[in-house]
Amino acid sequence: MDFIEANGAGLRCELSGEGDRTLVLVHEMGGSLESWDDVAPKFAKSRRVLRYDTRGAGLSQKVRGELALDTMADDIAALLDHFGIAGKVALAGIAVGGAIALQFAARYPARTSAVVVGSPATGIAAERRVPAMERLARIEAAGMGFAVEESMLNGYAPELRGDSKRFERFRTRWLGNDPSSYATIWRMLAAAEMQDDLARLTCPVLVIGGSLDRVRQPALAEGTAKTIPGARYVEIRTGHYMSVQTPDLLSDTIEEFLKSVGA
Repeated sequence: MDFIEANGAGLRCELSGEGDRTLVLVHEMGGSLESWDDVAPKFAKSRRVLRYDTRGAGLSQKVRGELALDTMADDIAALLDHFGIAGKVALAGIAVGGAIALQFAARYPARTSAVVVGSPATGIAAERRVPAMERLARIEAAGMGFAVEESMLNGYAPELRGDSKRFERFRTRWLGNDPSSYATIWRMLAAAEMQDDLARLTCPVLVIGGSLDRVRQPALAEGTAKTIPGARYVEIRTGHYMSVQTPDLLSDTIEEFLKSVGA
């Protein structure tokens, strides 16, 4: 693990693997680079794999005030610069990590070979914004414990809890989030307007919906795919935290797509 200052923030990151190609992994809201623990090694056999704690998450610098998706995308560019990775990279992101990956592709088309996103959180519907903001206020006041049961029920479906140790480890790690940073990232999402950026993407994109995702149901993921020129859509049996819940299934889906587009 490395701790570096990039784009004005202290970020925890890891570059592993070897090869000419690079895959950047971007975790979900409330997650950290550990969300990819069972995915990264599969790709590190054939390419470099960069994963990191987004600003505000894990052990990276915490955030307050306003935050923009452009800043999050610029963080990836700064990390790539730090490691001397100048060529095109593929990206895979989950939920808000998917939105960050797509924003990077829109902002840095010359540095992007392909993008795979699972349940991408590209915005919040207008009718959900008021209750979402009320929920965030409660989280900031009471801490992550206030929302953990609801978040786990909707995001980590009971049908996917066969490995109880994996579930409990994820749940406990989720509780360790900084409530104010978590709320700041949520507000960034609520303010996001990605339609124009999505419509001008030119790289190959795969959007994955999780049939057991009750946070962002498959129809939302499929709707996002339809706004991206030429994007493919596939639905798999997984939930919102798919890199943790079904790492083998997700890895296979990512690998098949990247091979099919030569990325």
